[in-house]
Amino acid sequence: MFINQLLDAYKQAKNYVQDKQIAADLGLTSSRISEMRKGKRYVSDSEAVILAEVAGLDVEQVLIKLAADKSKDAKAHTAWTNILAKLDSQGLQRLTLSLSGFLALGITTSECALSILC
Repeated sequence: MFINQLLDAYKQAKNYVQDKQIAADLGLTSSRISEMRKGKRYVSDSEAVILAEVAGLDVEQVLIKLAADKSKDAKAHTAWTNILAKLDSQGLQRLTLSLSGFLALGITTSECALSILC
């Protein structure tokens, strides 16, 4: 699961040794972080943005990878993975510009990613 990589990258960037330090930064309990690591709870978009920015990761890629993790359906997971691969091959500048426009209109990330590919 990508969330574990994201949490570990954040922990490393902050020189933390325990997940409870991450929890304190996000205003969560340690058990919530544990639930995230086990796949029982998902990180919110705002939490993902904070984690990605501090870890020095591309926010757009992080959000797409987390959406793939949330997918219960194998086809949906594959679709998210393919979207990321296509965007990587085209460069994420196009995605960034498109996301900014769609988010200004209140369109969800899922609708946005699908609109870009169509």
